[in-house]
Amino acid sequence: MKSKLLKNCKILEDGNLVERHILLEDHKIAYISEEIITADEVIDIKGNIVIPGLIDGHVHFREPGMAHKEDFLSGSIAASKGGVTTIIDMPNTIPPTITVQNLEEKRKLAEKSIVNYGFHFGSTTTNLPEIKNAKNIASVKIFLNVSTGNLRIENSETIEAIMNEAKLCTIHGEEENLTKAIGIAQKLKKKFYACHICLESEIKEIRKNKKHVYCEVTPHHLFLTEKDKEKLGKLADVKPSLKTDKDREALWKALQSGIVDTIATDHAPHKKEEKLESEKSGLPGVETMLPLLLDAVNKNRLTLQQVIDLTSKNPAKIFRIKNKGVLKEGYDADLTVIDMDLDKEVTSDKLLTKTKWSPFEGKVLKGWPITTIVNGNIVYDHGNIYEIRSKEIKYEKPKPSFGRKKEENQEPTEEKEENTEKQETTEEKQQETEETKEKDKEAIQEQPKENQNQESQSNEKGDKNE
Repeated sequence: MKSKLLKNCKILEDGNLVERHILLEDHKIAYISEEIITADEVIDIKGNIVIPGLIDGHVHFREPGMAHKEDFLSGSIAASKGGVTTIIDMPNTIPPTITVQNLEEKRKLAEKSIVNYGFHFGSTTTNLPEIKNAKNIASVKIFLNVSTGNLRIENSETIEAIMNEAKLCTIHGEEENLTKAIGIAQKLKKKFYACHICLESEIKEIRKNKKHVYCEVTPHHLFLTEKDKEKLGKLADVKPSLKTDKDREALWKALQSGIVDTIATDHAPHKKEEKLESEKSGLPGVETMLPLLLDAVNKNRLTLQQVIDLTSKNPAKIFRIKNKGVLKEGYDADLTVIDMDLDKEVTSDKLLTKTKWSPFEGKVLKGWPITTIVNGNIVYDHGNIYEIRSKEIKYEKPKPSFGRKKEENQEPTEEKEENTEKQETTEEKQQETEETKEKDKEAIQEQPKENQNQESQSNEKGDKNE
């Protein structure tokens, strides 16, 4: 490829924005300079900020079997508009990605993607041999709760066998099922990736067992609550469901304290008419994640460095993705240019996902991606799409999670775990005291616990999630 110089950039160095010029050669970041360098092509970034391209570790691009909702081309185009340069697709498609043959067929379908792509492999009660033979996968997904497809596993011995075999498991486990997964991970001395955590009680459980859990949260659980169902109606249906204000604030506190490792979209689109006419759970989100987070930066709820860590650096480390997630010389040229002063409204007619709707419709956000570069190629620029095929990501060999010295490139948050636990101890004790008082009041007043029975029932209503 021709060399490109991105001139007049601002990048984060040691927490400060500095002016730099970035040379791209052979699909890599070749040089970051204070001086303008000669290149075949010069692109003026005009003082905007350049960050590592986002890595969305949790998407449902619906191929094969549900391509009327999304496919790898439409989903990747939407991702590029959202500043996402790498996606990892979930296995609950039709047919599900639970055999090596199905994985290879999905690989062929993904070749049309304009962002980098990878795959989570599905698990069942009988496919352990397939798991052993699956190559170049990000993780093995275990569904402990009901979701799209018939992949739920309840037997603890089966779950243990899968977790023991897999290099890394991503797990959909809510409430007591999260506790079950943690218990198995403790027994195996392993660490797993907990998807879409959304309850205060789950955050507390993870805080106590951080050594065994990577924690993912979604934008819809950070920016919406059950109150939004009044406006959105059936469009707000998602699993796990939208929670209370208290739960949402617990997620934000967990972001600040380092309990949360990643933010991922759980982009799970359905046509609007499907949502309104039947029970379909899942929300589109790959285009709106970064604008929502940049808006939060402008409102001082997050720092830009936290956004980079949660959406680029940490996902790359957790999933062991080669040469991605960092804006450094020698890394892949996956970059996103953002305009922190750009105000725009989320409107359906401007969305590029096939479903053409968003739960954040009408929300005005400040801070948007304006240019997306994948492997040194511009694929999105100020509303223009360039359909340049990307490639499948590769993975580093995993390192043991226990009994090793701390290294610079180990998984995120492990170095901070001791300090984080100490910082949280006082807060946790205070919370426990408050909870005890609340429980005593409830016992006296004989008040039932809110929503627990309803939530349990809703999780059993068949394969209509995501």
